[in-house]
Amino acid sequence: MSLWNQSRVQNNNGFVQNLLACGGEIYGVVLNDKTSLGKLGEELSEAPYKAKPKAPAMYIKPRNTIAENGADITLPTGENNVEIGAVLGLVIGKSASRVTEQTAMDHIAGFVAVADLSLPHDSYYRPAIYEKCFDGACPIGEAVTADTIADVHKLEITTTINGQQVAHRDLSDLHRSIPQLISDVSKFMTLDSGDILLTGVMYQAPQAKPGDTVQVKIDQVGTVEFSISSASGAQI
Repeated sequence: MSLWNQSRVQNNNGFVQNLLACGGEIYGVVLNDKTSLGKLGEELSEAPYKAKPKAPAMYIKPRNTIAENGADITLPTGENNVEIGAVLGLVIGKSASRVTEQTAMDHIAGFVAVADLSLPHDSYYRPAIYEKCFDGACPIGEAVTADTIADVHKLEITTTINGQQVAHRDLSDLHRSIPQLISDVSKFMTLDSGDILLTGVMYQAPQAKPGDTVQVKIDQVGTVEFSISSASGAQI
């Protein structure tokens, strides 16, 4: 896969189309913010897991989940709520395998606002394919190049539903910093050029329902906006 250069990241007429064309993967992360770890508390040490995860807890958002800014997202039949995981996406510019924290940022070509959507579910660890991988479950905005952001950990993320703010966070709350996250992930899997690594959704994210309009805004990076619809009797 070719190196994602600055011109590809800045192509504001088709970042998502470029992503689809290059075949990049999208990797999600949970339990990577101190607030979520605090909410779960002692539950993380109880059976069947009995300990906090030692490596990043990850999942994949496959190609069918990718949606462009302004999309109308149809929930699976019978579903009436969806969690809005507002998150920063790290666009990988060159292959990262067993990289150090000191060199990890050199592998990022850009940043992008992402809404990692998930149907509400109880199990926070087990693979939630149905809940996280339905069509359109990953709306993506337009990317900015990495060199435009002076301190990525100071970025603030705001979620609004129908114009009302429902969540606000900043990346200083990350459990693993961005360099550490990239380094830890690259110890067991290669991140390829064109992949997107999400920095981590929050536990118990705000929920939207059919008829709602949602916006995820990351200062200095951009926004992604979309609407939610019901299946209206469509077949699964």
